[in-house]
Amino acid sequence: MKRPRTSAKPRKRPVHARPPRAPRAKAPARKPVVVKEPSLGLRSILVPIDFSVHSKNALKYAIPLAEQFGASLHLVFVVEPTVYPADLGFGQVVLPGIEEELREKGAEELQALIDREIGSRVHATSIVRTGSPHQEILSEAEEKNVDMIVVATHGHSGVEHMLFGSTADRIVRHAKCPVLTIRPEVEKG
Repeated sequence: MKRPRTSAKPRKRPVHARPPRAPRAKAPARKPVVVKEPSLGLRSILVPIDFSVHSKNALKYAIPLAEQFGASLHLVFVVEPTVYPADLGFGQVVLPGIEEELREKGAEELQALIDREIGSRVHATSIVRTGSPHQEILSEAEEKNVDMIVVATHGHSGVEHMLFGSTADRIVRHAKCPVLTIRPEVEKG
């Protein structure tokens, strides 16, 4: 059986008394969050130049990198000592005149490269050294206390790599600072 509906008011549920809320204390004003971008702290970048297409390509990477970080560029060209075998049993002969001519020509070409490619975009200096390329590049990097070396690889492989070695490989293995290696551009076909 159903109960008949009455017109009585519906029953109210009892209300439990809540204690009054304490006024909220004001939260301390938040300081704006400053997001710092990571900084590599690049102040100077060394770029070995041998005037090949590959080393000029490495320079093309180094310039905007230096611009982005406000770093200076330091170009280095290394003249390998010129030694010729003698035919008359006197041993090897060093021709200092040729070496000096290479040094002078190298200094002129470096300055022309700076003027043509870098201009006033970033501060750039250059130096010509004589000796084993990888040793002289590493010595220059230490003496100038550079923050990074940007070096091109020449893409030698197989027997050619075994016979001549790789200056870039030696620099990567022995440098005391980061080294950015730039691979040869490959034509996309």
